[in-house]
Amino acid sequence: MSDQFSLDSPSYCEVTTDEEVAVAFDMFLSQLNGAIRIEQLFDRLFVFARNFNCRWIAYGAPAQFQDPHRQNGGKTPVSLNYPPEWQEHCVEKGYDKIDPTVKRSRFHSAAFRWSEVYKDASTTDSERRVFDEAAKFGLRSGVTIPLHGPCGSFSTMNFAQTETRDLENIAVAYLQLAALHFHLQVVGCLDVSGGDIPSLSAREKECIRWVAKGKSSWDIGVILGISQNTVNFHVKNVLRKLETGSRTVAALKAARLGLIEP
Repeated sequence: MSDQFSLDSPSYCEVTTDEEVAVAFDMFLSQLNGAIRIEQLFDRLFVFARNFNCRWIAYGAPAQFQDPHRQNGGKTPVSLNYPPEWQEHCVEKGYDKIDPTVKRSRFHSAAFRWSEVYKDASTTDSERRVFDEAAKFGLRSGVTIPLHGPCGSFSTMNFAQTETRDLENIAVAYLQLAALHFHLQVVGCLDVSGGDIPSLSAREKECIRWVAKGKSSWDIGVILGISQNTVNFHVKNVLRKLETGSRTVAALKAARLGLIEP
């Protein structure tokens, strides 16, 4: 991304060690669970993101990818603190229709840095212009976390910095986890039809419990003494029952519903 513009970031307390990151994340989860309004949830997320020098946050979903089957009418709330001038500029230029982070999020589930999209050969000049002009308004680097749901719907969470340097891997990992927890709280991803909690078989619970521990399908197969294909079969059943396309979200959701140990 363009680095010809500079802006001094306000002072903040950035975490520096693995232990400090873990403590900050634990505090974020505790505060998140105590929040009862979207504004409170967003404030908690903002405070946590500031530990990684992320000053700007934007959360929501493109209208064309909203889930019409959701209990809240299919609409995902939009929360952001982007500079008002940049928001107005995006509307004026129609950048919401060509946002390259949205295009990439549609087909990816893992977090990605904006610099990766900018350098990608498939990114058009018009899409790069979005990044270049965002830099003029102080959004000089960032990371996007795709948050996929059922029926092809998805939301995105963007964390942006005023600096041009990319976020480190540990920062991206923690921001992705924070975004998932925030998403589950805001959208009500834990809600199921009629308020009923889905029933998982003993094997499905075992598989998703090991997914929650970060194990791959191959690892789980070795642990449980079953084939990788069998593991994938059970995990897919869990995803279907919990109405999500993400293994990570399914694991979080299963834990929150009490189907597996947190």
